[in-house]
Amino acid sequence: MGVLSFLIYLSIMTGIYAILSLSLNFQYGFAGLVNFGHVAFFCIGAYASTLLVMGGVPFLAGVLGAMIFAGIFGFLISIPTAGLKEDYWAIVTIAAAEIVRLFFLNEAWLAEGAFGIRGIPQPLRALFSTSTYPAFYLGMVLVFLGITYFALRLLTRSPFGRVLKAMREGDDLPRAFGKNVLRFRMKSMAIGAAFAGLAGSLFAHYITFICPWNFMPIETFIIWAMVVVGGQGNHLGAIAGAAMIQVFYVSTRFAKDYIPIEAELLASLRMVIIGLLVVLFMIFRRKGLLGEKKRSYRLSGEG
Repeated sequence: MGVLSFLIYLSIMTGIYAILSLSLNFQYGFAGLVNFGHVAFFCIGAYASTLLVMGGVPFLAGVLGAMIFAGIFGFLISIPTAGLKEDYWAIVTIAAAEIVRLFFLNEAWLAEGAFGIRGIPQPLRALFSTSTYPAFYLGMVLVFLGITYFALRLLTRSPFGRVLKAMREGDDLPRAFGKNVLRFRMKSMAIGAAFAGLAGSLFAHYITFICPWNFMPIETFIIWAMVVVGGQGNHLGAIAGAAMIQVFYVSTRFAKDYIPIEAELLASLRMVIIGLLVVLFMIFRRKGLLGEKKRSYRLSGEG
């Protein structure tokens, strides 16, 4: 792999994971939802878009379908959990993610089970050569990343977003203003899940092969690391965290060519270092690289 090809690959994966980071940041950084099963929506989006497009549906319709299916699943699992406290919410979301992964692992009639799906079609592939298509795909990922960023930014700056921020600090204040906290939790869960499904669709059509092993629980940890390092409650922070973690995660794969160390050990050390990085940020820089910029309101008047 040449330097330019590697940089394009790195940028594509960073863009996809930036969408994932933004979606989790929306749920946790703004709504306070401790979602430890975010990879489930990533998985559903990947499989939904793949099956739809391979069934003859246009790519954009497949992307929309991925967002709808992931959003519906996010809404459904939030119905029985919306009234739970943070620790129970975390446990339920982990269990939901494993249920999704084990379903795709064991079924054989829909997506070939553990063997996965190969030959996933790429959008407009016939119009580009092998050398130019990655650049096109990068541009498409950046467009979807921009749409995600501005859509979530608009939501969090709206009255809906202000309720989420109040809800993040506790249920008493939004309830005092007559807000249905449970309904807002369900809506925020569905919205974040839908954008995670979008990332899953882009991931599947880029690598052209998916299987349940692509969606292990460790993926959720990586996404959480991006949010923590980048800065919760800050959209640009979520993107910065995704870039930082993804650059480290991908580039260290080539360290085995320069350091006499086995690939399996290197993979383990990579996750250990990411874990230590998260711990250090939690201790010394809890707001992350770009902390949340809270607005202040000044009352004006005579007297």
